[in-house]
Amino acid sequence: MILQDIINIIESVAPLSYQETWDNSGLQVGDRNAKVHAALLTVDVTESVVNEAIKKHCDLIISHHPLLFHGIKQLTGATPQERCVEKAIRHNIAIYSSHTAMDAYIHGVSGKIANKLGITNYHILCPTTEKNIGLGVIGNLNTPMNSDDFILLVQKVFKCSIRFIEPPTQQINTVAICGGAGAEFIEQAIAQKADIFITADIKYHEMQAAVGRIGLIDMDHWTSEQFTREIFNELLQPYIQTHIAENDKTPIKWLISKE
Repeated sequence: MILQDIINIIESVAPLSYQETWDNSGLQVGDRNAKVHAALLTVDVTESVVNEAIKKHCDLIISHHPLLFHGIKQLTGATPQERCVEKAIRHNIAIYSSHTAMDAYIHGVSGKIANKLGITNYHILCPTTEKNIGLGVIGNLNTPMNSDDFILLVQKVFKCSIRFIEPPTQQINTVAICGGAGAEFIEQAIAQKADIFITADIKYHEMQAAVGRIGLIDMDHWTSEQFTREIFNELLQPYIQTHIAENDKTPIKWLISKE
């Protein structure tokens, strides 16, 4: 396929008009008219991910987080970002990112999490002027769950360590979700009567302020957005060969106290 055809497939559900004004979704590196046979799917573009694309003979890397947020003033190989760009160009690998555009798609980042957790009838938590576009989702479990069981379910689905604030109710029915850093939407989740809100990167005082008002589940940022790779895979697998990057992992490590 031609790269522009692949871009059109992604943007048919997550057009660039959905992205936040500060974002830089879209084609980062490459020729829109180049032929593409295989794509590597990733959350982050790192040197190890680019090396994996080279090893697997991929013509394209599709990422959630953009490699380029701000302009590069020189390409000297002095930074990992510069080296990624240089290596991608040298090996004819295009890089495309769908960040907040995919966040704003109702069945995108947050909607995928809802599906994984069995949450149905969800809608956008913080819509734009169009009700089916915006950040986060909120919906109901098919069958209400004990809060402890639900927290364990989240840990199992995401396969990660989590921090949490206990909800004021022992039964979870309504769940709000925002993949990535969504602490700014805690008040909206409370206003819409969510029993618990799942997101990443919540600060201590934000968690403290939620006590007795809503349950919170906080996790690593990369972990909360890992399923974007599955979204890309579902969109593109019928058309080109796809690989989910093995070297795409959170850079954050946890040292767990045994005391």
